[in-house]
Amino acid sequence: MLQAPRGRARAALRRFAVAALTMAGVSELESALQMEPAAFQALYSAEKPKLEDEHLVFFCQMGKRGLQATQLARSLGYTGARNYAGAYREWLEKEG
Repeated sequence: MLQAPRGRARAALRRFAVAALTMAGVSELESALQMEPAAFQALYSAEKPKLEDEHLVFFCQMGKRGLQATQLARSLGYTGARNYAGAYREWLEKEG
């Protein structure tokens, strides 16, 4: 199980989570992760994750799409991509 990051990492996760909520879903993720950083910033109001980012966590309501997104990101070279297996529901119960 992933441990919730603290400090700056937690703030970065929150910013990306907000950007992720604006995406149409896993189908849009592939093109989003292949965008130029400036285009990503303009569209999602968040810094584009770097290939080497260690705390790139994907999640969804139940867990299936989060896992699909994680697998897709890893296939694009995001080696630090992780799936929050407990999904949004668990996070809300523990952190929300």
